[in-house]
Order: sequence, then C-alpha cells, then structure tokens
Amino acid sequence: MSVTVRVPAKVNVQLAVGAVRPDGFHDLANVFLAVGLYDEVTVTPADELRVTCEGPDAAGVPLDRTNLAARAAIALAGRRGIEPNVHIHIAKDIPVAGGMAGGSADGAGALLACNTLWGTAASRAELLAICAELGSDVPFSLVGGAALGVGRGEQLTVLETGGTFHWVFAMAGRGLSTPAVFREFDRLAEGREIPGPVASADLLDALAKGDAEGLAAAVSNDLQPAALALFPELAETLEAGRGAGALAALVSGSGPTTAFLARDAEAAEKVAGALRASGTCRAVRTAVGPVAGATVV
Repeated sequence: MSVTVRVPAKVNVQLAVGAVRPDGFHDLANVFLAVGLYDEVTVTPADELRVTCEGPDAAGVPLDRTNLAARAAIALAGRRGIEPNVHIHIAKDIPVAGGMAGGSADGAGALLACNTLWGTAASRAELLAICAELGSDVPFSLVGGAALGVGRGEQLTVLETGGTFHWVFAMAGRGLSTPAVFREFDRLAEGREIPGPVASADLLDALAKGDAEGLAAAVSNDLQPAALALFPELAETLEAGRGAGALAALVSGSGPTTAFLARDAEAAEKVAGALRASGTCRAVRTAVGPVAGATVV
C-alpha cells in the first residue's frame, strides 16, 4: 500500500518583515496564495526511512534526514511511539530554493501522507502544530488557498478570495538561501527603525473581490531589496516581465523566483513568452491561484 499527496507551491502577495527578534526570527505579516505548481509526495512502508526524488531540480534536494519530508515522518512517528519506516518519494515540480516553499510543501505532503498511511488519526490542529515545528511556511502548505500568516508566518488566518488570479513564474539559474536573504535584510536595515508588520487592507480587499488590478497595486515584498542585493540579475527579469504587460512584478518570498501577475490567461501567456525570449531566466511557468492545499490523491 502507498499514499500519494499532491501539494502546491505558494507566492507571497505581501511579505511584511519586522525587526529581528531575540530568538533570531522576524515577525511577519505574510499573505500567502497557493498556486497550481505541485509536488507529489508518495509514502510506502519500508524497512527503514529513506527519501528519493525525481524532477527537474531533483539534484538540489537533500535525501537524508534533514529533508523536511523525512523530518515530518520522524515528528509524527515520534508522537505515536512508532518507527518512521517509510520510503518517501518526491516527484518535484516546484522550484528548489526558489522562494515558493517547495521544501515546506514536501514536509506538509509527507506529514499528511504518513498520517493517512499509518492511520494515526492526527487531528487537523495536531498536524498544523507539527507543521509549525517543522518551519514557518509548512502550515500554509497544508492549508492552501489564501491565508495571512503572522508570528514568524506559522499562525494562519484563512482569507476569502473572490476569483482566480493568473501568474507567471520565472525560475532563476541558481538558488538563494532564505537565511542569507534575511541576514541581508538585517544588514540593510541597520540603523533604521523597522515598523511592526501589518497586512495591507487594500490587498486583502482586492483578494476578497478577485480584483487583479487592485491586487497588483498592493503587492509588496520587504525581502525584495535583500534578494536583489544578493542576486542583482533578477532586476532584468523583473523589467522584462513588466515590459511585457504584467500588472505586477515581484520577487517571490526570499527568491530567486520572480512572480508576475497578469490580467487573464491570455495576458499570462504573453508575459511568459516574453520572459522565455528575454534570456534572463532558466525556465518559465504559468499557474493560477488560489488552489487547495495538501490533498490525498
């Protein structure tokens, strides 16, 4: 018997970052939108825990116990006093180290898959608590849709959305380390007061109405200057997407994937074509959101 879970990528339509806390984390106002790029995580009983991976970026995925999918299996098994003896196979389509929560998606997917396979009957609240222990973005990968994350991003409030938003994603030729981007954010912020992070009322209103132009006017990412400082070539990609008619262009999360909001599916294809022709990125994908979170298939 095996269980497969499909789990989506995310884009941050707002990422407001507060000053560094004593514990090293930052308070966030993080508005997540799940988008239709997916990893599939399959768990099968095995003699011992092992991880395998296939897909375009598979070479960048750790296959030891540091992998979030392995850590999820270990965490759930530990709570139930059993051994995490499963083979976890990841069919990866979400960019690795791309700011789209690919590792977090795998963690949430493995957790739901193991809960189903083992019949451990963990409640939604318990699964979310384990997700929060694994990482700031992991709870949203389980929930999907649209949500506001506060604290370090793990405390979620589900948001209503009034329609479908069309996105184009440009994958960069190399990755960016999330901790490195936050360190650069702190360096750039030295000597100035950082306000507490607050979700934009205009942005939440645009999401609720399904208003793409309103959303485009309100998107923001406080980590973008840090990502651009570490990866200056991303500015060329952003400019190429804007020049092709994207309503908004921003770095996705900690980057280096760049995200472009389009008016409709036709406009998204136009932006995607221009980005492919620009020579400023490795690959281009289109997707819509919001979509459901981790789901057994």
